[in-house]
Amino acid sequence: MSSIPDFQSLLSKVNELKNSRKLDLSLEEDLSIAVMNLISLEEHFFFTSQKTGKDTYLDLLKQIREVRKKLLSKLIDSHEGETWCITKHLLATTMRIMEVATKLLGEGKKKEAKEMFSLSYQVYSLFWALRLKLIDLKGIKSPKFYPSDGKSWTMSDIVTKLVDCCKE
Repeated sequence: MSSIPDFQSLLSKVNELKNSRKLDLSLEEDLSIAVMNLISLEEHFFFTSQKTGKDTYLDLLKQIREVRKKLLSKLIDSHEGETWCITKHLLATTMRIMEVATKLLGEGKKKEAKEMFSLSYQVYSLFWALRLKLIDLKGIKSPKFYPSDGKSWTMSDIVTKLVDCCKE
């Protein structure tokens, strides 16, 4: 299995991040959700400006955008190519799919909601994989990694074990 060395390398990175205490992943998870909500606010201010014809909503959009940029820069300190925009869109997509799932759940469509929640988490996991430099863009196809027990782990499994907002 040629994936085993890749998994070991990835696991080393995860353990190094956990032990380094350079990152407060609980704080960063909260910050990522705040950024998601700011992106949603930008969208709502845009649509409200268009529906009402009032430019004041565009002024509010501009203010919210500046806050979002500042907070996102705390998560994405250095980037190459279009990784800044990629991470922003991953967070926006996560939030939108989550909202679709919540609406489906409210309509009693539990199976469809669970599928959407799962997709939302997969997208969120890609954000974290890029944020923590666990993968490069060539690996964005949600690769599987094989620890010594032979069971495959996806990027979502690894992020689930690494990022936990309840650990303080």
